[in-house]
Amino acid sequence: MFIRTIAVPLVSLALVMPSVAATEDAFRDTLDTPARTSVFAAKSLLNGVVNTGKRIVAAGQRGHIVYSDDTGKTWTQAKVPVSSDLVAVAFPTPGKGWAVGHDGVVLHSADGGATWTRQLDGRSAGKLMVDFYTAQAAKGALGSAETAAALIEEAKRVAAQGAENAFLDVWFADENNGFIVGAFNLIFRTADGGKSWEPWFHRTENPKRLHLYSLRNVAGTIYLVGEQGLVLKLDAAGTRFTAVETGYKGSFFGVTGNADGVLVHGLRGNVYRTTDAGRPWRKIETGIQEGLTGASFCSDRGLILVSQSGRMLLSDNSGESFRPLQIGQAAPASAVACLDGKNAVIVGARGVRVQAFQ
Repeated sequence: MFIRTIAVPLVSLALVMPSVAATEDAFRDTLDTPARTSVFAAKSLLNGVVNTGKRIVAAGQRGHIVYSDDTGKTWTQAKVPVSSDLVAVAFPTPGKGWAVGHDGVVLHSADGGATWTRQLDGRSAGKLMVDFYTAQAAKGALGSAETAAALIEEAKRVAAQGAENAFLDVWFADENNGFIVGAFNLIFRTADGGKSWEPWFHRTENPKRLHLYSLRNVAGTIYLVGEQGLVLKLDAAGTRFTAVETGYKGSFFGVTGNADGVLVHGLRGNVYRTTDAGRPWRKIETGIQEGLTGASFCSDRGLILVSQSGRMLLSDNSGESFRPLQIGQAAPASAVACLDGKNAVIVGARGVRVQAFQ
């Protein structure tokens, strides 16, 4: 039986009596509670990392965002207005970035990741969907009356759930144009840097409302991947994500590539590659059987993959083949970002570390 879930970090239970303040905090909404300052922020669970070109920024549990200006030698905790678990972070420019996560939260930074403000959350996203689809239906812009009614009903269902659903990835082409994606086909687009968001729920070929895990622009085309082998790409008109068949039915966690080819990676060490925009895909043998959670290009043709257990794979031919890297003691990995052609920063359950490779 297939059970649809979203991974939630495990939090150990304290074996001491909580203080009054801690008990009161337990009843405060994470969306209304700023992230606590912690000396362990860079050593606790982190899920997303990016090299902005000027600094490294990583995001993770309890609203922790940390950044480094010395290639990972030291880390500073950012000021974050929520304590929701964060999943992904993106910086289209060194100064402007976005982070997304649980409770439908979307954060924005205009100072390179040092301070953050909230642009959207699960409490407002549902209402935004209802208002949008109601207005579009009144204009006759959603097709048949049955289609319009179904979209409005789905929007109302999302609104009724409140902050239950997570955003799982974010990607921006520049400081104005970007997408956020998440659980149960949640997808929004902005053309003004997040000042406003437009639902794209009706613009995906995803009738099962499968979770959307990651999206990236590869060689001029935006690809979107998710559970049960879902791979979508934005059509030439830039108005709809259409399905692409790879032949694999397990979840894909990420998509990457360059002008030489597009790669999707996911469960059980599976990697599929296409050199013709999805016609066809070829399975790339990796030699491992665990989930591949992150990818990063470290040179024109050098690609690194990391796994759930912390193993690293390197390709020097744009993903045509991979070989394992010897890295000493591995630690669970959620994401990776290259620093240069010899070093990468990896984040996961034990925080952030810089890893040399060759």
